[in-house]
Amino acid sequence: MKYVIGADIGGTTVKLGLFQADGVLLEKWEIPTVIADAGGAVLRDVAAAVDGCLNRHDIARADLLGIGAGIPGPVLADGTVNRCVNLGWGVFNVSRALSEITGLPVESANDANVAALGEYWMGGGKGYRDMIFVTLGTGVGGAVIADGKLIPGAHGAGGELGHMVINKDEPEQCACGRYGCVQQYVSATGIVRLAKLYLASHPEKESALRNVEKLTAKAIFDCAAAGDAAAKAALEDVYDAFGYFLAASCTVSDPEVVVIGGGVSKAGAPLLEGARRAFEKYAFYPNKGIAFALAALGNDAGIYGCCKLILDRFPQA
Repeated sequence: MKYVIGADIGGTTVKLGLFQADGVLLEKWEIPTVIADAGGAVLRDVAAAVDGCLNRHDIARADLLGIGAGIPGPVLADGTVNRCVNLGWGVFNVSRALSEITGLPVESANDANVAALGEYWMGGGKGYRDMIFVTLGTGVGGAVIADGKLIPGAHGAGGELGHMVINKDEPEQCACGRYGCVQQYVSATGIVRLAKLYLASHPEKESALRNVEKLTAKAIFDCAAAGDAAAKAALEDVYDAFGYFLAASCTVSDPEVVVIGGGVSKAGAPLLEGARRAFEKYAFYPNKGIAFALAALGNDAGIYGCCKLILDRFPQA
């Protein structure tokens, strides 16, 4: 039996998973991300975690196909990280560096991309060949899979869907420095922003939202589910922006399915139905009727995707 380890490296923790080569997850665990020595400690800690896992399971190093790594920053196809501020990394080849430490083959990709690959392989996108993956959290992340392959792009920024500009007249600035990025409208923070704008522009409207001490996207969805008219109206603005964005995205890659993940996706059917309704209004006619699905793997999507990076390198394993 051959094995793979997936290491999804985040700014706070590194999520790790031991997989059989057939995709069965045998163990998952976490270690803290220690940002010391200009980020140099991160890869050494991952290497130590791999050694510990092999010892626990009495697996010979020769039976480990390799390590797949998810990185919270742009990664070129050859494994070069184009800076990773959260980890203190500059520009260097993370795949080569981790391989030199461990003596094992390493494949790496952006963390949103590996999460997409995991969902494509074993989650909401299973059974499809072409997929757009969108994560709605504090910001908006994304990835594109075409004919079963991730599209990292020439500069490691392929699938950075959250920074597609959908409103060139937006007066407020996005965190990236531009104006009108989609994450200003459909991220968790963007949803709150639109709700506050709606309430401010409709002072005559009574709403339970006005009594919420700390407004959150979840509170807005909950109020809408309870029949609050203002919350429903604010979410229609969100859905409209989301559907417009997805329609534009789908003209680029013509996917079979759009998979939606991230914390906001816990809103479930209302989010999915609202997005689809608006999408159908704006979609190019060949894209109408494509499948929409919620992500299914949760926080494990990254380690599954990391595993798939290695399995794609060794398809005969």
